[in-house]
Amino acid sequence: MTEEASELDAFDSVTEEEIVCLWRSLHSSGLSEGEAWDAVVVGLALEVAFERSKGLRQVEQ
Repeated sequence: MTEEASELDAFDSVTEEEIVCLWRSLHSSGLSEGEAWDAVVVGLALEVAFERSKGLRQVEQ
């Protein structure tokens, strides 16, 4: 397995701790608590919505 494929697979098993770290990062960059949470939720929703194109991204890269 290539490093790139490993990085893509890592998102499949995202942990609560990683989500909180992302939220903290967004919040510390100037977003309000609500805006940071919305950004995390939107990112996760987009990943799920476009999951079926994941194989296409691997080929294109």
